[in-house]
Amino acid sequence: MYMVTVLGNLGLIMIIALNSHLHTPMDFFLFNLSFIYLCYSYVFTPKMLNNFLSKMDIISYMGCKTQLYFFHFFIITECYLLTPMAYDCYVAICKSLFIMLSCPYTLGVCSTLMLVSYLMAFSDVMVHTECILRLTFCDANNINHYFCDVFPLLKLSCTGSHINELVIFIVVGINIIVPSFTIFVSYGLILTNIFHISSIKGRSKTFSTCYPHIIAVSLLFGSYTFMYLKPSSAGSMDERSLFSVYTNVLP
Repeated sequence: MYMVTVLGNLGLIMIIALNSHLHTPMDFFLFNLSFIYLCYSYVFTPKMLNNFLSKMDIISYMGCKTQLYFFHFFIITECYLLTPMAYDCYVAICKSLFIMLSCPYTLGVCSTLMLVSYLMAFSDVMVHTECILRLTFCDANNINHYFCDVFPLLKLSCTGSHINELVIFIVVGINIIVPSFTIFVSYGLILTNIFHISSIKGRSKTFSTCYPHIIAVSLLFGSYTFMYLKPSSAGSMDERSLFSVYTNVLP
């Protein structure tokens, strides 16, 4: 799965970069999405594979913080990147003439939206990291997960973690509510326009362009909600680990 992830996303990046016909807004977003998948699969999968082979499931404290930081940076970036992709689907389906006439300006707007996604991820991930840095860890050092994540590390803390959980709940809530609201509005407008198409074949063909994006959004936001919007007391860490497997599947 890791080899497929690396070769598939790296191949997509190269194809989009080298083919001038693929320099459209949607291809620009796909380029960045493949880059994000490539990076965040590299954050923990090689270490996990190494642990499988060496039977030494050990990570340094600095390595754990680095893994936590970059994992959340790329996952939050993906949340905000899927939002303009939904809007781009709406423009491509409902305003196709507009997107062809204003392509240079649209690409400029896309670059700005991409920059905003990275900045939002940077600011939010600093909150996650600060929450972990303020904790005091005692004797326990067994992380009940296959990578360093927020709640498994909170379980190891010998100081109170209620404030940390509240901050995480607020940050993750914003990261889910804001993008998902925009995505739902975009798809609501898309469905409204699709229903105006008279032929059933035309409706199916038009909506089929959105299927991959809908699947990605459902998997990401569904798993993200289950993993981080539940109190640490609700559900076991094994359940959270199971739902976090999407991090290997989705790329």
